[in-house]
Amino acid sequence: MEFRPVTSPYLQADYSVSDDMLQVLLALVPGVVALTWFFGWGTLINISIAVTTALLAEAMAVRLRNRPVLPALFDGSALVTGVLLAIALPPTLPWWLTVLGTLFAIIVAKQLYGGLGYNPFNPAMAGYALLLISFPAEMTRWLLPEMLAEHHLGLYDSLRLLFTGQLPAGLNWDAISSATPLDEMRTRLDMNQMIDEIRQSPLWGDFGGRGWEWVGNWFALGGIYLIWRRVITWHIPVSMLLSLLLIAGLFWLIDPNTHPNPAFHLFSGAAIFGAFFIASDPVTASTTPRGKLIYGALIGVLIFIIRSWGSYPDAVAFAVLLMNMAAPTIDYYTQPKVFGSEEAES
Repeated sequence: MEFRPVTSPYLQADYSVSDDMLQVLLALVPGVVALTWFFGWGTLINISIAVTTALLAEAMAVRLRNRPVLPALFDGSALVTGVLLAIALPPTLPWWLTVLGTLFAIIVAKQLYGGLGYNPFNPAMAGYALLLISFPAEMTRWLLPEMLAEHHLGLYDSLRLLFTGQLPAGLNWDAISSATPLDEMRTRLDMNQMIDEIRQSPLWGDFGGRGWEWVGNWFALGGIYLIWRRVITWHIPVSMLLSLLLIAGLFWLIDPNTHPNPAFHLFSGAAIFGAFFIASDPVTASTTPRGKLIYGALIGVLIFIIRSWGSYPDAVAFAVLLMNMAAPTIDYYTQPKVFGSEEAES
């Protein structure tokens, strides 16, 4: 009887990048449905544009590097990058800006560093940051949520707006768009208004902006699904959201007239979406258990600092990109002790 020699490791995990990417896409469905319900067809149109651009850019870049194209496309990473970027974009963004941000995400932030597994920065957030810095007016123009909008844009109107820039006859931007809750809060605080005054606007719900609260809830449901499926671990999302709540709660207790309650920071903007789908990116985040906790907690602190005193109201992208740079150092100093080593025995 012959025994086939096998080298370690003898236990092999059933792991596939494409399977994990598929799970991420499934987890995003509830949040995408909520975004489309509350803010119109623009989100789905952005996803179509970004995904098409991402796949074409990935194929072109891989081909120029003399690598096989089909494996790179079928691993699903470019597809997920396109979807994540599109979700973060306003549903009124001109099509060519979505294309520009996606090209930067795939070609510059991912492929120029060597492709999947070698990129130090989250590609979707790199593309988002480029657009926000370069085109702030277009990137902060959101439609009114469904329950507040007097004029609703159908699929045809949304396609016409994104591809030609033309609004329906008789409408202007003031009639269909508004600032995001974070931008509105920041602007009115700069005008020396108190929190109670600001929250008199119909834009606000129980905790954050109307519509935005439900979007956050559905993304949280998708994030819990990812933890259940063990695609991500709980460390980064929990530490990020908990640190954001703690620091926001501290300043709210000190001065509730100039700092909104902690739930506002959680249910306005991209905090929940960023915690489960952006900060937990296995390539650009910390990988050690203690490192993940530190990494997530520092992202939460940076989000509050930038939202409160920085130039941009929603800070998730910048906080994640800054901590992407710190992830290797965090991992270096939080490596678990090797079993059997002198340090582990002492």
